[in-house]
Amino acid sequence: MTPTDPTTPLPRSVAELPRRQRARAEARAWRGPRRHYDIVKEATIALVVVLVLAVGLAALFSSPDKPAVTLRQWSDAQPTGFVLTAASELQGTSTTATYGPPYNHANGSVQFLGPISIQKLLGVAHPINAARSFVLDPLSLLPSTPTLSAAVHRFETATPAEEHAWAAAYVKHLGQRSLSAGLPTVTSSADGPVPTLMSSLLGMAQSGALDSALVSQGSFYNDNYTKPLMFLGDSATAQDNSYWNQIVTAEHLQGSQWGVMNETGSWPGQPWLWLYSMWYQVPPMSTSGNADILVIAIIAVLSLALLLVPFIPGLRSIPRWIPLHRAIWRRYYAEAPGATTDPGPGTATPPAPGNGLPAGALGTDGA
Repeated sequence: MTPTDPTTPLPRSVAELPRRQRARAEARAWRGPRRHYDIVKEATIALVVVLVLAVGLAALFSSPDKPAVTLRQWSDAQPTGFVLTAASELQGTSTTATYGPPYNHANGSVQFLGPISIQKLLGVAHPINAARSFVLDPLSLLPSTPTLSAAVHRFETATPAEEHAWAAAYVKHLGQRSLSAGLPTVTSSADGPVPTLMSSLLGMAQSGALDSALVSQGSFYNDNYTKPLMFLGDSATAQDNSYWNQIVTAEHLQGSQWGVMNETGSWPGQPWLWLYSMWYQVPPMSTSGNADILVIAIIAVLSLALLLVPFIPGLRSIPRWIPLHRAIWRRYYAEAPGATTDPGPGTATPPAPGNGLPAGALGTDGA
């Protein structure tokens, strides 16, 4: 029985032919409808249109060049808020101090996907010791004075328990003071050397020197803002009315405001991130401590499914069940012989030039 036997189901396209017949069919000249197409003209028009749109929209809606938020601005606006955050770094209770990988070996912000923690598997790649990185190391860059040197030495030679107790007593001593209030002039002996450390660090921040100290990496280009951002971020998690939280909320950048896809102010943001941001707004991600890794896993699965659409039964047949492409290319299908109808999956139709098979493509052998 040959492929031309009327009782034999005929292939719907060249791809379904046996190998040898497919090679012959693909080698034949196209006998279907033709249309003149000037690719140079089309490319030139497309280039000009896209260029005009890109320049015009960039002029109207480009991202605003807002200056970076600095530690100097924060310490000027909220001296007590700044010092409370710095004291929590010494106390070891800040978000950074308890974060975990990739900054340290704590467990405060470690996330799990089932029993697996990707953070722990990758380990500590960017070590940050909160007390040393944010307070003690910057203070070592200041001109040495007997009072400051004695305070730093006393703190560094104390036991962890003493360091924690001094910082905790200092935080308690500040009490319910407004974040924008200045530092108290009267201190307690239970605070140990912490008041001296904090007043020196505040002065360093208000002079702008702390910004440079945390960004400096000993290289020509200093563009790693991890440490100042982590320091600012610690205030956001510890103080609802912190300087950083006020800015983030006003600019619509909070997670509950779909902040990952927003731009500062009223400017258009990154709408292509809507699918990523959406998952943070729905349970269980909206309340889970593992939200980040859960969202990453969901996006990975969806991306993999999109890549594998041509291989997934059912999904790959949707274009035949819902022939939207025929509405878009209706002129072609109206002109192509034998391609005006599209039977459902599994229905055999005689091949015609319009459905991808040149006349005589089947031949006589079934090899």
